[in-house]
Amino acid sequence: MLSQAGFETLAGFLKARSGLSIGPDKMYLLQTRLEPVLKQHALADLPALADCVRRGAPEPIARAVVEAMTTNESFFFRDDKPFAHVAGAALPALCAARRPGAALRVWSAACSTGQEAYSVAMLLAENKSLLSGRQVEILGTDLDTAALERARQALYTQFEVQRGLPMRLLVKYFAKDGAAWRLQDALRAQVRFAPFNLLADPRPLGQFDIMFCRNVLIYFDPPTKTRVLDALAQCLAPDGYLYLGGAETALGLTEKLRPLADARGVYVKT
Repeated sequence: MLSQAGFETLAGFLKARSGLSIGPDKMYLLQTRLEPVLKQHALADLPALADCVRRGAPEPIARAVVEAMTTNESFFFRDDKPFAHVAGAALPALCAARRPGAALRVWSAACSTGQEAYSVAMLLAENKSLLSGRQVEILGTDLDTAALERARQALYTQFEVQRGLPMRLLVKYFAKDGAAWRLQDALRAQVRFAPFNLLADPRPLGQFDIMFCRNVLIYFDPPTKTRVLDALAQCLAPDGYLYLGGAETALGLTEKLRPLADARGVYVKT
C-alpha cells in the first residue's frame, strides 16, 4: 500500500518533470498506469517505485513513469472550430501580412500520436490557394517518445481514422496498409516531430505564426499554466494565433495573451 509520503513523492516528481498535477483522488491512476512500469523495471510495487524516485531514479525509469502518466488522447480534426478559424481567418490574415515566399510556421504542442499535426497538414493542402505557393513548416512536439514514434510512422487503425476524419480526406490522403491506414508520404514530409517538455524554454524552437496547445493546460495547476502560457507567448509571432482547448482559458493567468472576441479559444499577443 502506497503511503501518503510515497504518494507525495510520486506526485511531486510528476509535477516537476511534466507539470502534471494529481491529487490523492487519483491514487487509482498511479496503480493502473504504473503497473507496466513496475513489471518492466522489476520493481515490486508502488512503494518500491516511490523509494526509487526519492533516491534519484535512473533516467529510463523516470521517463517511463512520466510517459505512463501523461494522457495521449488525440484524434483528427478534434473540435473542428479551431481548424475552421485557421482556414477562414488566420491563414488569409497571415498570408496577406507576409512577404511573398515567406514561410509560415505551425506548432502542434503536446501532439501525442500526431493526428492534430497531420490535420493541419491536410487543412493546408485543402486550402493551398491561400498560401500562394509559400512553404509551411509544421512541428509536432510531445514528451512521450513512444507517441512521437507512432506519429512519425503516420499509421493509424480503422478506429483512429474514424474519429473525426472525413471519409473524403481519408480516401484522398491515406492508403490502406494491411488492416491500418497510412498517410501519404507527401504530407508526412511536411511535418517534423521532436521531443519537447512544455516546462522547458521553447525559445530555441523559434517563432511560430500558428500554435496549437489544446487540452493540456487542464492537467496543470494555475502557477504552471501561467508559466506555460507566458513561455508560449514568447514564441508567438506578433500577429500570430494560439489555439487552446475548449475547456481551457488564459484569462486571469497571463497578461501576455488576450482572447479574440469572435473566436472561442483563440488568443493573440497583447
